[in-house]
Amino acid sequence: MKAEVIRLDAAKAGEVELDDAIFGLEPRADLLHRVVRWQRARAQAGTHKVKTRSETSYSSKKIYRQKGTGGARHGDRNAPIFRKGGVYKGPTPRSHAHDLPKKVRALGLRHALSAKAGEGKLVVLESADLPEAKTRALAKAAESLGWKRALVIDGAEVNENFARAARNIDGLDVLPSIGANVYDILRRDTLVITKAGIEALEARLK
Repeated sequence: MKAEVIRLDAAKAGEVELDDAIFGLEPRADLLHRVVRWQRARAQAGTHKVKTRSETSYSSKKIYRQKGTGGARHGDRNAPIFRKGGVYKGPTPRSHAHDLPKKVRALGLRHALSAKAGEGKLVVLESADLPEAKTRALAKAAESLGWKRALVIDGAEVNENFARAARNIDGLDVLPSIGANVYDILRRDTLVITKAGIEALEARLK
């Protein structure tokens, strides 16, 4: 399939051929869901923690004698049934990450790219280069192109001036091709890929 190439000033810059095996698939929601869950699980901190009965601050002295009180027998005040006692089987720090085959992850990325292309929300940019790191100039260009919530994927490296200019623009993210992922692609309305980014993604996913 072919796609039109534009410049930052909205001028046309020819066409580019997109690989149907990467940009022309029928998106599968179940596959995208699996990959997004895998990404978010890996990103979860897993630092939740409660104190057990050995970590709470009460004394471990037996609170009253074993027999003759008419009440239930108890040891120390750190038991889970008491207020401010330890928590039984509460959360502890752990990793929430789970495995997902590399082939499934790669296929998910292909389907995410195909989803944007199928929706007509894929823009091919000739290059993401700026002579100066001017946020105002880039913001004006993005507004004229209608990029309200956009992800820009460049080649192996992102132009430093472009990255610095985009840093303070709300809703505009910039990634190198190696950082392209399903979650970031789906969470933005518009996907902008440079010609260098197209080449790098096709080389990565073939």
